Amino acid sequence: MEPFRLKKTSSEEEEDEEEEEGYIIPPKKISKLKMVPNLRRSNSGRSKNKRPQYACGSNEKENLSSWIPENIKKKECVYFVESSKTSDSGKVVCECGYTREQHLEEATKPQVFQGKEWDLKRHVQEMPTDAFGDIVFTGLGQKVGKYVRVSQDTPPGVIYHLMTQHWGLDVPNLLISVTGGAKNFNMKVRLKSIFRRGLVKVAQTTGAWIITGGSHTGVMKQVGEAVRDFSLSSSYKEGEVITIGIATWGTVHNRESLIYPTGGFPAEYILDEESQGNLSCLDNNHSHFILVDDGTHGRYGVEILLRTKLEKFISEQTKEKGGVAIKIPIVCVVLEGGPGTLDTIFNAMTNGTPCVIVEGSGRVADVIAQVANLPISEITISLIQKKLSSLFHETFETFTESKIVEWTKKIQDIVRKRQLLTIYREGKNGQQDVDVAILQALLKASRNHDHVGHENWDHQLKLAVAWNRVDIARSEIFTDERQWKPSDLHPMMAAALITNKPEFVKLFLENGVRLKEFVTWDTLIYLYENLAPSSLFHSKLQKVLMEEMERSAYSSLPKIQMHHVSQVLRELLGDFTQPLYPKPKHSERPRLSLAVPHIKLNVQGVSLRSLYKRSPGRVTFTMDPVRDLLIWAIVQNRKELAEIIWAQSQDCIAAALACSKILKELSKEEDDTDSSEEMLTLAEEYEHRHRAACYRKDEERAQKLLIRVSEAWGKTTCLQLALEAKDMKFVSHGGIQAFLTKVWWGQLCVDNGLWRVILCMLVFPLLYTGIISFREKRLQPVSCLARFRAFFTAPVVIFHLNILSYFTFLWLFAYVLMIDFQPTPSWREYVIYFWLFSLVCEETRQLFYDPDGFGLLKMASLYFNDFWNKLDVGAILIFIAGLTCRLIPATLYPGRIILSLDFIMFCLRLMHIFTVSKTLGPKIIIVKRMMKDVFFFLFLLAVWVVSFGVAKQAILIHNESRVDWIFRGVVYHSYLTIFGQIPTYIDGVNFNPEQCSPNGTDPYKPKCPESSEVSNQPVFPEWLTVILLCLYLLFTNILLLNLLIAMFNYTFQQVQEHTDQIWKFQRHDLIEEYHGRPPAPPPFILFNHLQLFVKRVILGKPAKRHKQLKKKLEKNEEAALLSWEIYLKENYLQNQALIRGARIDIMMDLLDLDHLKRMSSVEQRLGYLEEQVSLEAGVALTWIIRALRDNGFGSEEDVPVLGKSWKEYDPGDKPEDAEDLYHVNARHLLYPNSTVMRFPVPNEKVPWEQEFHIYDPPFYTAERKEKATSDPVGNSLESLSRINYNTMDGLINRQSFHGPYMVWWLGGKLGHQGDPGQASLLSYSWRRNQDGAICRKSIKKMLEILVVKHALSEHWALPGGSLEPGEMLPRKLKRILSQEFWQYFETLLKQGAEVYKGYVDDPRNTDNAWIETIAISVHFKDQNDLELKRLNSHLQVCDPEVSIRWQVVDKRIPLYANHKEILQKASALFGAYY
Repeated sequence: MEPFRLKKTSSEEEEDEEEEEGYIIPPKKISKLKMVPNLRRSNSGRSKNKRPQYACGSNEKENLSSWIPENIKKKECVYFVESSKTSDSGKVVCECGYTREQHLEEATKPQVFQGKEWDLKRHVQEMPTDAFGDIVFTGLGQKVGKYVRVSQDTPPGVIYHLMTQHWGLDVPNLLISVTGGAKNFNMKVRLKSIFRRGLVKVAQTTGAWIITGGSHTGVMKQVGEAVRDFSLSSSYKEGEVITIGIATWGTVHNRESLIYPTGGFPAEYILDEESQGNLSCLDNNHSHFILVDDGTHGRYGVEILLRTKLEKFISEQTKEKGGVAIKIPIVCVVLEGGPGTLDTIFNAMTNGTPCVIVEGSGRVADVIAQVANLPISEITISLIQKKLSSLFHETFETFTESKIVEWTKKIQDIVRKRQLLTIYREGKNGQQDVDVAILQALLKASRNHDHVGHENWDHQLKLAVAWNRVDIARSEIFTDERQWKPSDLHPMMAAALITNKPEFVKLFLENGVRLKEFVTWDTLIYLYENLAPSSLFHSKLQKVLMEEMERSAYSSLPKIQMHHVSQVLRELLGDFTQPLYPKPKHSERPRLSLAVPHIKLNVQGVSLRSLYKRSPGRVTFTMDPVRDLLIWAIVQNRKELAEIIWAQSQDCIAAALACSKILKELSKEEDDTDSSEEMLTLAEEYEHRHRAACYRKDEERAQKLLIRVSEAWGKTTCLQLALEAKDMKFVSHGGIQAFLTKVWWGQLCVDNGLWRVILCMLVFPLLYTGIISFREKRLQPVSCLARFRAFFTAPVVIFHLNILSYFTFLWLFAYVLMIDFQPTPSWREYVIYFWLFSLVCEETRQLFYDPDGFGLLKMASLYFNDFWNKLDVGAILIFIAGLTCRLIPATLYPGRIILSLDFIMFCLRLMHIFTVSKTLGPKIIIVKRMMKDVFFFLFLLAVWVVSFGVAKQAILIHNESRVDWIFRGVVYHSYLTIFGQIPTYIDGVNFNPEQCSPNGTDPYKPKCPESSEVSNQPVFPEWLTVILLCLYLLFTNILLLNLLIAMFNYTFQQVQEHTDQIWKFQRHDLIEEYHGRPPAPPPFILFNHLQLFVKRVILGKPAKRHKQLKKKLEKNEEAALLSWEIYLKENYLQNQALIRGARIDIMMDLLDLDHLKRMSSVEQRLGYLEEQVSLEAGVALTWIIRALRDNGFGSEEDVPVLGKSWKEYDPGDKPEDAEDLYHVNARHLLYPNSTVMRFPVPNEKVPWEQEFHIYDPPFYTAERKEKATSDPVGNSLESLSRINYNTMDGLINRQSFHGPYMVWWLGGKLGHQGDPGQASLLSYSWRRNQDGAICRKSIKKMLEILVVKHALSEHWALPGGSLEPGEMLPRKLKRILSQEFWQYFETLLKQGAEVYKGYVDDPRNTDNAWIETIAISVHFKDQNDLELKRLNSHLQVCDPEVSIRWQVVDKRIPLYANHKEILQKASALFGAYY
């Protein structure tokens, strides 16, 4: 009995058994894949600022000219052997295909190879390449590309180094290998458009490289035209699509124009398709070309091997970006194609590369697409033959029977790997674009790849983030199939932040990421370490680190700490804020420690927990994580990211104002004009966000928000932030102005008339008549004494008292200067001195008044930043100087002059006083702005005045030596001329000698003009002076004065629009000044100063700011206030979203797209209906055909093939045939670790009963190290007749677990059984948690199993292997157990349960040699089991390339397929989860 048809496999001879199932290692030529030293790894993404054009600089040319010939070679034939073929021109050619003239001189008469046959390996040698540099296609635009001629034996690492280091390409996030028809073919216009758009979109959005054959024909031409269309329709900021053509050098037409031994910069290439003959031209739309040379001419396909190696090498590289490292994924996209394309697809899927087949493109692509959804058993030789006959019309006759069988086997193997196969069908299955299909194919392949736990999904999410395709993440990853823990998303969150992918940040927040858990102290430091190097904040931070290094004498830059960041932020926010991140004392950082669950994720090769861990089980969180992330985004000018984070903030108004302040400060220092404008625009946008707090809803709460001390923003207030940021729109808001008015009136009601206030100031007993009303109820009683204090401490009263005082001071000052200025000061003058002393005391108080603890230097800086304070200090100093001169009798008069000038300065101070007036205040602002225009105008005027004055003086007056009269003639007279005072002597008509001094001796008369000594008449050219005068008046009176008027008019219009805002903004300064000013006016203010001196200096009480401008709220009150603010913010965001939605609707209406949307919906419905009808009709027709056939009406061969639409959807859910579950691995087309191909055997030809007359497998025996135990080598009956079957043959057991088997001679090949001596060990224990309870999943208990892995293998394996004759333990099991434990372990095996015993489908199986195995389970009940502890103590790894671990049982374990089946049986045996 043969239950599994063991002898019926498709191979034939015995293979090497040394490579056991668990240790199969694919062959790798490490030397050829070796990385180039110091290979750059790119951390930068595709940003707005792309690399410059390809034109090389002189230094780069020199580097390439020296580096490329040293590292990259070409191939040349060194032995000319005449071939029977001739060239296209009829010349004699060598076996290599080149003519005699194209060979080196030494090749035509070599002494070494004389008389020998031409051999490609021996007679073609490597030499330094002579074709590289820039390439320009003549007559096809100015686009510059790169090219290089390389030997086919060039290591791929060298080419990759050239591309990334010397060609300056960013490391790709994705590799797209496009293959297909090499000849021109027709595609549907719509499909061609969809393909082009989708391919370029996926390349541009993900930062991918597209690799093709590089020729101007077939699929390569389609790709090139797609890139061309994108380049014509896109902007420079969208970047360039990297398209790399890998072609055969010997098949390139006009390649002679590319030969430049020192590099072509550029080489001009002519694309001439008409004369190319059997060769092909390069495609002008590719950006880079790698031309592979094997020393021959006209041979296609030379590049295939190197292209495969290069793609494999690139896919093995790791790209690190944003703290997340991913291997570069690769996908194969197929259009049309012939036999070579089928081989490419088969090899790609064998290597695990996902493929996207574009249905409708023709030939091979359509053959695979039409059978992709069929069960393997239905993909028969006859079906493939029919498909080939319908799709390969012209070449079908060339398909032999063996070729069709080979195609059938390859297509079956391709379809069997459905997880790697994606069929793109236009408009079906919801697919709209090729880009989505490509990315879905990669995710599907990743999803079906064996990973443990969340690693699979984590890898997919890494790919989506790297590609920046949030649409793919939403539709394919964040589904009901996977429930994400917030901690699992933290690494990707960090990557999305660093790489500026706001849509992903938003997605992660929607899926449960909490910023309070994500933002830890170390995470924040990590983010600042990864600031964009181009940002201004990064350079400022580096400057701080440099300064610290110089102060501390470090040998290198210190690591970034948060107090460094705080130092830069305080420069931007202002010194009025406290440090946001104080410098820690004794190396302790301020933190809030909270316990967190164990996290094990990888970020940059280390555990994510290392970013959070400070002490075991503790995480250090920041005070306000939303604030921290918002600042991090704002300092890099990341608008979208900051908007998303701001929406999460609690203290949103303060956050918006702080962002505005930071951006405005950064814009002042930003050198890039565009970046500076972007910062100012974003600052203005944040300034507008104060609308989130609606003052009309609750004025009292809104005013509390203004003065609330925000701990998160440096213990400052919203009002203070707005003032420092000069956010005039915010300050001029009605609610804030109402608050300022309230502060201005103090405890008085704001509706009190000003005349009442002035009347009560003059006659204060009227306060008790009820003429003045107060806000507080306690002040309402008329007899209340507090009314007096409340009235005279109100800022409005203090202001008017000071005005009255100041006018009195000016009146008294003017009286003394004009009437009572005696040699000895009068009592009135002494009153002025006393009054001025009180003013000095008040200015001193303002200088030292420091309620916020900023320090003297900061207060002095703030004090002198105010123009009016400078004016006050100047006026006081001038008064002191005048007083000093006045007290000295000799300088009495100069002292009076100085004091008179000082009076002017004191009068100018009135302008500041009147800024509080709503009428005069805006006009004063306009005057101040116009003063700037006047100074600019004076500069222009001075040019004309001086030029005309000097010319006039030189023409009229000869050698005037008196400086005062020179100044009068050059400047004073010229200036007065503008206003009509023209000199009488300038034209010689009104010349009067008596009004001047001939020799200039009279100090009170000007020197006479040039005149005749005889007639005493002027002799200067009068016509010239008149012309100069006319020109001077023309330019000054008409041009310059009108320019000044125009400037005034422009300034007036500009300022008038914002005058109200400016006045309201500046009004605050005056209100704040008088709010903190002592109530008594000068000179009585000295009494208040005396009181303050006693309180501050003698009693030592610190100054405190009045609560009306800054107030620290209680926690409960603050929490309620912030909740109200969040509510208003949500309303604001919702309204903004509605506004944006309305704008989109308006735009759609304008573009009239509504009917297009309806048409699209109708098309989708009709398409779905068509599919359903086709499906139901197909099912019905199938039932009818089968019923008729079963009743004898028709045969199997005559069954018509129904439409593909129902076939695709019909029995895809049927289980595969039973025979397809066996002999799958045993029919691999290549023997393991060999280049020898098996004879292809499709599924239907597996049973020996099936006639297969063309079956002719090769004779192949793999070499074994143990020659003694090897079977006789040879295929003769004599050598095989010595074997004893179905019994012990010496040391070899040839008995099968399935019973006796038959042996017979078939076509020169022997069919018999091989080695049943395989054993696998399953060591189990229950998976337990920290409490000792058994872990469960889906109600079932979870097991742990012992697994082994080789370093170069991607799969784990069950411990076991081949049994040596007479041994109980497999030799590979002995390698992981100490020798003294072997005997005891044999006892454990005898006590174990047999899980499986029988045939194993293995790639090493052949027709007459196969593997059978025994799987034994050894179960340990818990971790405290003594036998388990003993086993663990004796586990050892002698080989450093072998690793052992206990693994939780899961179907996603990367385990060999055969071992998975055994593991599943064992799990079922114990009723455990699998």
